[in-house]
Amino acid sequence: MNRSILYLLTLGVFLTATSELIVGGILQIIADDLQISVALAGQLITAFSLSYAIGTPILVALTSRLERKQVLVGSLLVFIAGCLLALWGSHFVMLLASRVIVAVSAGLFLVVSFGAVSRLASPDKIGSAIGTLILGFSAAMVLGIPLGIAISGWLSWKLIFLMLAVLSVILLFGLIRLLPRIDGGSHVPFRQQLQLLRQPVLLLTFLFTFFRESGISMINTYVTPFLVDLLHFTIPQTGVIMLLLGLVGVAGSRLGGSATDRWGSMRILVIGMLGIVVSLALLPLATSLPALGVSLLAVAFGSLFFLAPSVQTSLISLSPESAELLLGINTSFIQLGLASGAAFGGLLVHSTATVFYNPWGAALLLAIALGVCLSSFAMRTRKQAVLR
Repeated sequence: MNRSILYLLTLGVFLTATSELIVGGILQIIADDLQISVALAGQLITAFSLSYAIGTPILVALTSRLERKQVLVGSLLVFIAGCLLALWGSHFVMLLASRVIVAVSAGLFLVVSFGAVSRLASPDKIGSAIGTLILGFSAAMVLGIPLGIAISGWLSWKLIFLMLAVLSVILLFGLIRLLPRIDGGSHVPFRQQLQLLRQPVLLLTFLFTFFRESGISMINTYVTPFLVDLLHFTIPQTGVIMLLLGLVGVAGSRLGGSATDRWGSMRILVIGMLGIVVSLALLPLATSLPALGVSLLAVAFGSLFFLAPSVQTSLISLSPESAELLLGINTSFIQLGLASGAAFGGLLVHSTATVFYNPWGAALLLAIALGVCLSSFAMRTRKQAVLR
């Protein structure tokens, strides 16, 4: 596979991931600028997640027959339009519309990118290629969010979306020039997509995604208060720690991609999930030892990104000819899990008046996800044995 194409798609993942994550970091700034409450501004995040979750599988189904380069270029054009619409976001409704457009286009671009990589890369390199794509998410955490927050403080939050649009235009020309033609597949009606939820192995896989993302969201949403209130770091120190955690994630995704190609998805998934569950279970016990607490968070973040390539590779291996369809539905469960985890975490904080218990709540959800994962692999193994 041409490395330039892979890096261009990774840049696209970085841009779309930054567009998703950045609003949470500048929510107060947006609320102040629009003269609305933070609670109302928070609905921008809700609208994005719901649009992403509902719109992505529908668009994947509707565009399944189209040539994939056309779909990638088209989704990027819509993404650019959505970002530019945010420049006129002086009214909440306009900004809300921008978030919906950005969400559905970003979801389609992400899923088709994973599908394209799985078809362009050689079978023994799919894991490492997907690991490279996932670097886009890590980079969004390491660079996108801090830079976006800094730009909002220095100039205007709207400039972030202008920069995303400009970079996307550059990416667009690169994809038009370098990306080869990739034929579409057969059309899959949305009703047929819903039938996939009746297949036990796939249903368990999607439930694994839901519980995993719920647990991750439960800790990630409140990691800054945990660092400040319980580990007693200052805000500037917390910023540096988040940067370091993002770098750990970058390393984890690279290692995870290569390890998936070498040892297979199942081992990497189990190792990664155990790393997250154990580190989060121990985290509340380390509040009197800040260095140990940060180390445990580093293990959790590293494990999270370490297993990410194996998740996508495992899903693609279930049905290579329907990879984009499965990835689209899986993306919906990711967004639903993120929203649910943030809600569960908020309820726990509200009922206990502290973020102390959130790592334990997250560890519980992730332990459930690990159990579902093992059940899925066991069922898949039995099914393969019967086919032989």
